Amino acid sequence: MIVTINGNEYTLKDGATLKDAVALVDYVPGTTVSVFKSTDSLRVESEDFEVVTTRGRFHVHLDEGAHGQMWKSKIEEISGSTARWVTHDIAAFGSFATDIEVDRTDSLYRKYDCFFSLGGFDNVTTYMMIARDDHRANYGTGGMKIGRVTRGRHVLDDFREGDKIISIGPVISESQKDNFELTTNMNYKLEDGNRVETQVKVRLDMLSPESAEHLMIVAQKGYVNIASDSGSYLSVDDDMDISFKSENKAVREKDSVFVRSTGVGVGRLFFYKERRQMLESHNHVGDVEMGASIISSAKAGEKVRVITEPPRLMAVGMNMSDGIALMEAAGVKVTRGGEMTDDAVIVEQTPENTVDILNKGEVVLFGVDKESIFRIELNRKREADVHYFERITGLNHKPIGSLSVHFWFPGMSMVTFNGNEDKGKSLYPGEPFKKCKRGDIGLTNQACDHKGLIGIRMADSKEFGPTGEEPFGTNIFGKFVDDLKRFEEKLEEGELVYITEMEI
Repeated sequence: MIVTINGNEYTLKDGATLKDAVALVDYVPGTTVSVFKSTDSLRVESEDFEVVTTRGRFHVHLDEGAHGQMWKSKIEEISGSTARWVTHDIAAFGSFATDIEVDRTDSLYRKYDCFFSLGGFDNVTTYMMIARDDHRANYGTGGMKIGRVTRGRHVLDDFREGDKIISIGPVISESQKDNFELTTNMNYKLEDGNRVETQVKVRLDMLSPESAEHLMIVAQKGYVNIASDSGSYLSVDDDMDISFKSENKAVREKDSVFVRSTGVGVGRLFFYKERRQMLESHNHVGDVEMGASIISSAKAGEKVRVITEPPRLMAVGMNMSDGIALMEAAGVKVTRGGEMTDDAVIVEQTPENTVDILNKGEVVLFGVDKESIFRIELNRKREADVHYFERITGLNHKPIGSLSVHFWFPGMSMVTFNGNEDKGKSLYPGEPFKKCKRGDIGLTNQACDHKGLIGIRMADSKEFGPTGEEPFGTNIFGKFVDDLKRFEEKLEEGELVYITEMEI
């Protein structure tokens, strides 16, 4: 029998189960799978239209007013029109004739609004206008709107006089009519013609590099945890200890992904099931291209596999030759830094974010020799301490992190590293140690000054921990498992040392 899995057809033996199907793809055990029982679909024409131009595509959602309906009736005439002028405030396409009555009222136009204007206050020369910025003006049409650009907004920044509208067409959505179900039961019996989706694929917004990277980091373990579900969205709270700059804003369309960038709950991801208005507190992350059925019906407590397009570009941890191959396959120009040999290990990449790398088209890969990277082991039972340490070192989002040496001189019984005193205020005291051993990794908790300071013990002690504090002020959460003598040779105040949990 023929079964389609993540968009590709496979031939399975009669009586095959979901276990047989997912074995053919990169399935993450325990994640929710969508199984479509048939291919019947419902085609729905919405009030959204795709405008294809020589600069790219964008979507317009029409208002319910008379100008929106008039625009629909003029689509054939507007198609093929050119940008007659482009300013900081607007782009104007036309002209064509309408029966709009002249209204010289000054009106406020918001960025991404679409509206008509009358050239010379004559409806024979009507233009379709798109606001590229907030402004107030009199275009002879009284401020009535056609609609608003909801997707592909980056195209507006690229418009130049002479650019052309190639075509305009309605956005047709194909939705399955209650003919799918979600399951994690691998004994589920499949039938000929079934369609299976094991993942949610998100096309990233190239105007939101930090927000896009956040989704990729959250999904790097292979899945995301659904924290809550409602009629309009699923939320993911896997990484809330983060800060963002404001990035691309948009209407929260069905099957779009956003992240809260300000207010309570910064870092919370939302996968939308229904259209919602734009919020300044939410950055657009991307749009779902596969797995919409999973988003529509998944419940709190379930795990969902999420992949992105483009995929994450993270060369840290690779040797130089492999890292270069990864970047060049994505069309990125590479400059080597630090140790430049092919077998050098990459410890930093600049820019670090995937979208920034792709937008710039080039990256610097900084390598060091293998002997300059040191292995550690973290005690995951010390969840809060490990979380803090991974934030400080960067191990929360890449396989090799770094520590900045705070205080050291040869022969010391400990070495300390810079932390974050503000974040250290939330580090509660753990169980006091009875003996701190050589190689123990710890931090100063909130009970003492210099809270958040990180240290490694270089000699056994019953009195003092890795940062020189007494037991009540020390939280021990890991161990240095590499060559401490070689480590000492690399230590110098103000310099970085590189650490990892992986085998190099």
